[in-house]
Amino acid sequence: MDYFCLLNILRNKFIKTNKIMSKENLYNDAAIKKIKEMAEPIDFAMMATNLKQMPIHMIPMSTKKVDDLGQIWFLSNKNNTHTQNIIRDAHLHLVYADKSDMQFLNVYGMATIYTDKEIIDELYGKSDDAWFEGKDDPNITAICVKPSEAFYWDPKNGKLISLLKMGVAAITGDQPDSMDTGKLNL
Repeated sequence: MDYFCLLNILRNKFIKTNKIMSKENLYNDAAIKKIKEMAEPIDFAMMATNLKQMPIHMIPMSTKKVDDLGQIWFLSNKNNTHTQNIIRDAHLHLVYADKSDMQFLNVYGMATIYTDKEIIDELYGKSDDAWFEGKDDPNITAICVKPSEAFYWDPKNGKLISLLKMGVAAITGDQPDSMDTGKLNL
């Protein structure tokens, strides 16, 4: 069984059997807005490449921005394993998790690598000096991920209310409706 089949089976089983969530699929602008609202504040994603082989390659990546088309941007070194994996196969998987706010975002997509100085200048920040020798580093690239499929889990009423609802449910045996989940269709 391949990686995508296993993830889809687990995701579908979880959504169908977990009654503490309401399903709300979002489309177009609402989907883009949700990706932006979740990916930018969470910031770090685990980026999985080399999806057709085991083990897959995963690395933490800092999100630089989500643009108006819902594309997610990162900076990377052209010589890194994940960048080389993207050159061979553009399919990748991003996993965002903020356990403190109970927000989770799962994105499948296609990556494109750019070396355009204008794009790099726009994305580059002072904290990137830890990874690169400035904006003019000859090894710096921008990775643009165009989501093809995305799913989210987000507390309906904020973390505190969601935790309270789960606590009450544990005492009463009722199933709380504390999370929104759904597919993001771009």
